[in-house]
Amino acid sequence: MAERSRVRVGLLGAGFLAQTRARCWRRVHGVDVQMTAVAARDSDRLHAFVKTLSGSAGDAIEVATEWRKVVERQDIDLIDVCLPNHLHRAAVEAAAGAGKPVLCTKPLAAYVGQDLEDGASDSDVATRDAATKAKVALADARAMLAACDQAGVPLMYGENWVFAPSIVRAAGLLARGRGVLLEMRGEEAHSGSHAGYARTWRHAGGGALLRLGSHPIGAMLHLKRLEGLRRGGTPVGVEAVTAELGDPLVAAPDDATALAAGARDTEPWGCAVLQFTDGTRGTVFGSDLALGGMTSQLELRASDARLLCRLSPHDDLSAFAAAGDSFGDSYLMEKLDGQAGWSTPLPDEDVSSGQQGLCQAVAEALSGGAALSSDGTLGLAVTEVLSAAYLSAEQGRRVGLDELR
Repeated sequence: MAERSRVRVGLLGAGFLAQTRARCWRRVHGVDVQMTAVAARDSDRLHAFVKTLSGSAGDAIEVATEWRKVVERQDIDLIDVCLPNHLHRAAVEAAAGAGKPVLCTKPLAAYVGQDLEDGASDSDVATRDAATKAKVALADARAMLAACDQAGVPLMYGENWVFAPSIVRAAGLLARGRGVLLEMRGEEAHSGSHAGYARTWRHAGGGALLRLGSHPIGAMLHLKRLEGLRRGGTPVGVEAVTAELGDPLVAAPDDATALAAGARDTEPWGCAVLQFTDGTRGTVFGSDLALGGMTSQLELRASDARLLCRLSPHDDLSAFAAAGDSFGDSYLMEKLDGQAGWSTPLPDEDVSSGQQGLCQAVAEALSGGAALSSDGTLGLAVTEVLSAAYLSAEQGRRVGLDELR
């Protein structure tokens, strides 16, 4: 019997996403994936995270409070970057310099004041003009791709929507037909992030459109790229973007909102219209204004078909709870505001969100399988679209992507 391939993972981060990835890495099949080391700045959080990895698996994981120590280890085959946006470029370039393939979470790059002096204030970063923000963010994204290309290692982009079963199935159905995607509508929304870093431009690089809208943007770009290659051998990309940003929370009374409405310098709502090179359209919403749990949905309107991809919520399971603790401390779904009343506890959120499929595909790619469909070029394309969207919203006009290139 042939020996299974092995992938030893160095995980950077110990937050929600890193915890999700740790679960998914341990469930990969056909490839021997080992969680070898984890790095996080907060020592208490780091050790608490590793403790959640049951039995000997957790005991065998090395820990570090400096992520560079994990990157430099010789017994690591993949660096999984689950760090805040302002650390992406440094981590990716360090991984490439160490000759290690790297998986970087979304968005690949964002503006976080990289061009300002160390003493710059949060306001200095947030109020920088959108054209400069775009230039700096795109320079970072291109530098990350260049570093990996020069080192001869793959840069993989952690867009989990590409691997969500509903979207994978929809893509397969479209590939067998003759129709063309004419219009796509995508949204990711929840009640707002309580994390301090997500509320400041200096750390997040943008608001709801960037944090949440990057998911449907990535999926749309992926689907049109596949369609273009299938139909004519050339990917269909985005040529222009029109966008609006807003802060509807200003209308909400302080004592009458259940949303995360604290101080911020990033937008809680954004919408972008993507014009593709073949004349078709995609509309994206990112919102921190939705109670009742995470909403992640993509509607595909083709010339001869219509498909609705519901990542969350979906109705595989519905539940009614008479009280907020009817199910004890059970986790039901991301961003759900309590258990009471009706809810849709997701049977396996890691699978339906595409996170499990992403880890499976990465492990297989590193073990000699097909190249990952969500690669660094997709990450760059998403960064281009987001940069154009913020420029469009600031200047009140449609922005062609050629302006950014």
